[in-house]
Amino acid sequence: MGISGLSLCASPATRHISSSKSPGSGFSGPEGHNVRTEQAVGDGGIRGGLESDQSKSAPALPVSRAASLLRNVVARVKAGTLSREQALLDIPPSMLDELLHPTIDPNFQRCVISRGLPASPGAAWGEITFSPYEAERLAGEGRRVILVRVETSPEDIHGMNAAAGIVTARGGRTSHAAVVARGMGKPCVTGAGDIRVDEKKGEMTAGGFTLKPGDIITIDGTAGQVIEGAAPMTEPDLPPDFATVLEWADSLRKLRVRANADTPGDAATARRFGADGVGLCRTEHMFFDAKRIRAMREMILAETEDKRRASLASLLSVQRQDFAEIFHIMRGLPVTVRLLDPPLHEFLPKDEGDRAEIARSLGMSVEKMRRRADELDEFNPMLGFRGCRLAIAYPEIVEMQARAIFEAQVAVERDTGHPVKLEIMVPLAATRAELDLVKARIDATAGAVRREMKAELSYQIGTMIELPRACLLAGDIARSAEFFSFGTNDLTQTTFGMSRDDAGIFLGSYILKGILPLDPFTSIDVEGVGELIRIAIERGRKTRPDLKLGICGEHGGDPASIAFCHDVGLTYVSCSPYRVPIARLAAAQAALRLTSAQP
Repeated sequence: MGISGLSLCASPATRHISSSKSPGSGFSGPEGHNVRTEQAVGDGGIRGGLESDQSKSAPALPVSRAASLLRNVVARVKAGTLSREQALLDIPPSMLDELLHPTIDPNFQRCVISRGLPASPGAAWGEITFSPYEAERLAGEGRRVILVRVETSPEDIHGMNAAAGIVTARGGRTSHAAVVARGMGKPCVTGAGDIRVDEKKGEMTAGGFTLKPGDIITIDGTAGQVIEGAAPMTEPDLPPDFATVLEWADSLRKLRVRANADTPGDAATARRFGADGVGLCRTEHMFFDAKRIRAMREMILAETEDKRRASLASLLSVQRQDFAEIFHIMRGLPVTVRLLDPPLHEFLPKDEGDRAEIARSLGMSVEKMRRRADELDEFNPMLGFRGCRLAIAYPEIVEMQARAIFEAQVAVERDTGHPVKLEIMVPLAATRAELDLVKARIDATAGAVRREMKAELSYQIGTMIELPRACLLAGDIARSAEFFSFGTNDLTQTTFGMSRDDAGIFLGSYILKGILPLDPFTSIDVEGVGELIRIAIERGRKTRPDLKLGICGEHGGDPASIAFCHDVGLTYVSCSPYRVPIARLAAAQAALRLTSAQP
């Protein structure tokens, strides 16, 4: 079956994967192991694990390596045999992941049926489903599901939120599935290329097995494995030493650590893990709720500005409410809100059946719906009609979003009596002229809100630096931008000329053959992408010495990339909420190493 040493799979002909019992109701896992009910990590925070009736008599699972290490270093510091500084340097930041997510019992003998990229850490088991709508329905019945897709898109967000974990046959560590899963704190395996999904037949094949909806699998997002059956879990449990170590780190680090938070739930998780603010709020993720997507699609399909404005008016109140909740949760900490970024076609259904249903609900012919979708289709959408280009072509979108942001700001400041530290970010600017056009619309909307609500507004406008041209022209762009945030996912794509969603096909061989030392989408390419960042910092601060500088790509949670960010003098890094503790520790280590290297 082509599965290496960890695989202990029986012959596909003699092994039946599916279970007649519903998971979580006394279901017995593979190889006779009792299954422990995995705790939920979500808006409610990290709670103590619950065990099924069958597992109450099972032996206690071992304490994680991370918990043991933290206990050891804290004890040695208290005993005076180890300094705090050396203790912090002795802890691998990535090891903290073990304390934040469920992991598979290390004594469990795995039957690995597919391998992919470790896109989001942690582990989960559940019954397979290929449909995000089915994932939402099953989860609503209290069933645990793993969403398996060829690849995900923003319209799948509701199913991803409902699933316990996500697997995609395509994609890399910064693909849509990976980024969203990390933000949600859910395990994810991407680029599992030997998985074949046939949605028409309702089955997938992997490792010589054929699996159907309802069959049970486990995924290990830390190891990038898809495993037969339900594996027993070790539940996350934050020991007191965790908080102690991070307090030490906070006292030493220079870099601020913010979080990428798109919803109030994300913001609450970020605060719980000690974030210094929100470095990236991707407003497009607010539109995919079933109650909101209709208005968004109406806007996209509208043929006149008046019709677009009418559709946008129904989105104003929901955006305003989301922003108000995030501002409340962050309690005066800075919040960077990015204006609409992705291509509009991502909001439209891809399936012909779904298109026909949407057309009927909107009172539109299927042919007209198909024609509009075809008009928006692009050969290379990541380099197409997106970012500030949308704002320039359809300024009414900017006006709606800016109004929602400012009205939320006024409401929260009046409610709390404390200022909202607001930063509005324009995505994908390659020229100062683009930024000036969008900035003028934002400022005009701010003026209108001031007059209508008789309120003062304080805010900054900046831009996402994610194109090589923007780095080279940073001095000119800084005349209009009050802050830069480096979007290193796209900056890496555009610098290398490789797609982050497709590069997984060949990146492994590039690393194996020494062409690249590391996956540049995982850890910053210091020689190329890093040099462009250095140029942008130097030229931007030459124009505006007080220019605030951050990074909001997925590199913001990578310890090696954080060390680079510290070295070049960034103000902050922003990462997925569940990587905030890792970033706090890595930032302290970067400060300590730089200090020790100085004469």
